[in-house]
Amino acid sequence: MANSLTDSVQLTGNGLRPDLHAIADLVPTRAKVLDLGCGDGALLAYLAAAKGVQGRGIELSEAGVLACVGRGLSVRQGNLEEGLADYPDASFDYVILSQTLPFLDAPQMILAEMLRVAQRAIISFPNWGYWRCRWQLLWTGHMPPGPDLPQTWYAPPRWQALTVADFLTFCQQAGMTLIHEVYLANGRVAPQVAWLKNLLATTAVFVLEG
Repeated sequence: MANSLTDSVQLTGNGLRPDLHAIADLVPTRAKVLDLGCGDGALLAYLAAAKGVQGRGIELSEAGVLACVGRGLSVRQGNLEEGLADYPDASFDYVILSQTLPFLDAPQMILAEMLRVAQRAIISFPNWGYWRCRWQLLWTGHMPPGPDLPQTWYAPPRWQALTVADFLTFCQQAGMTLIHEVYLANGRVAPQVAWLKNLLATTAVFVLEG
């Protein structure tokens, strides 16, 4: 699964999607970063130029890999479901998984591997707990596409809907420590009031430690 959405998704002033911009703000200068599902390499290229990051990526699509190579990035083609066995423990400071979590068949294994090869993991995903998703399901009886992820349920690759509340429960059960969170609503930072986050956020960004 690539690190890209459809062309209709809005971009920030630096040319990044809002969730990628939020992720970039969380990465310190000169960090060692692995981007899983890095798409066309927009985030890695920005981090290298703006923060001097040493970045590597893994991308499934040939088009994405070629785009990354065209940017001069170190990216290999591979399937995330095969794991990160090629990387020793603590190889990176941060591993990034943006808008890819709903498409994974074994999310717990991959998140555990992310926290094995890096000190911290940054994850972003669309929040099906957003109020418009709830309303659409209630009144139409149809599963809505994820906010900020305009893809029907039957289009490949298939996604599994999840909410902010689902992910927080998962992290608690898996023993993963949440150290930072950012909630976006249509590209802008959403209110941080606890009970509103799952209702108002279209996309969530979390930083985890093992």
